[in-house]
Amino acid sequence: MKNINAIDLFCGIGGSSSGAQAAGADVVAGVDAWDKALTTFEKNFSSALSFNERLDGKVPGRLKEATSRVDLLLASPECKSHTCAKGGRERDEESRKTAYHVFAFVEEYRPQWIVVENVQQMRQWKGYENLKMRLKEEYYLEEKVMDAADFGVPQTRRRLFLVGDRKREPKLPPEREGQTATPARNILDRVDAWKCGPLDNGQRATSTLARGQRAVDQLGKKVPYLIVYYGSDGGGGWQDLDRPLRTITTLDRFALVDWRNGQQVMRMLQVPELKRAMGFKDNFDLICGSRREKINMLGNAVCPPVMEAIVGSLIGTR
Repeated sequence: MKNINAIDLFCGIGGSSSGAQAAGADVVAGVDAWDKALTTFEKNFSSALSFNERLDGKVPGRLKEATSRVDLLLASPECKSHTCAKGGRERDEESRKTAYHVFAFVEEYRPQWIVVENVQQMRQWKGYENLKMRLKEEYYLEEKVMDAADFGVPQTRRRLFLVGDRKREPKLPPEREGQTATPARNILDRVDAWKCGPLDNGQRATSTLARGQRAVDQLGKKVPYLIVYYGSDGGGGWQDLDRPLRTITTLDRFALVDWRNGQQVMRMLQVPELKRAMGFKDNFDLICGSRREKINMLGNAVCPPVMEAIVGSLIGTR
């Protein structure tokens, strides 16, 4: 089989690229507007071209000059004006329309395969049906919501995938029903591997302490657990360690609580733990940015094992 050349639009740090590469594709280029995220992409995909720019409905000239063949187009358009995490704030229609930038690349390269990833709420956007209609002019198209936890990722993360094949109905990876999910405890370092302190330090919000108390009421004492430290949560604001982590966002929101000398101690989950929770391999180098920026990058990323399964099914390597 010939080499499968892939380009990654809105590539971020390269979650989709990592998955596509693991499935056997050659990542030849990535495009992203955030310079720090693109620096990480460049570190991990040193042979790929990189373009630090906002897409404007045109293929970058240097990319056209350097890349004559693209077989697989990956795209994760801006999601911040689709996601429910935005709450009741006004949506930015121009942000939503970044999904339409894929058309320029489809026209330029006519790739056999295309994978567009976004949050589930993208389907509520008034332009979504138009996006699908235009893609169906070129591709057999499948639409599916997939949960990263079904692909061995220690995180519950449901995302929408539009998958197209120019020649035939696209083959999607099988459901993983009946398989044991990877628990959150698998990503964790010891609680004291990083700086920690008392849960009740006299300064915690009442709501935080209440979440901890609900966990203790359910689990009993001396059992570690996780608190959803920031943001609203429909699950009581805590979770045990035997289920996958709840969805990672761009904010620092999960804390590990354990027991020392009969007292509860707490620390926030750290970047290496969150990287594992996203399904990145240990050798993936997250090099650029502050801790807060790295968490933002991870929260915006695609879980590599999910994209590996999708691309592998499309190109026939899985």
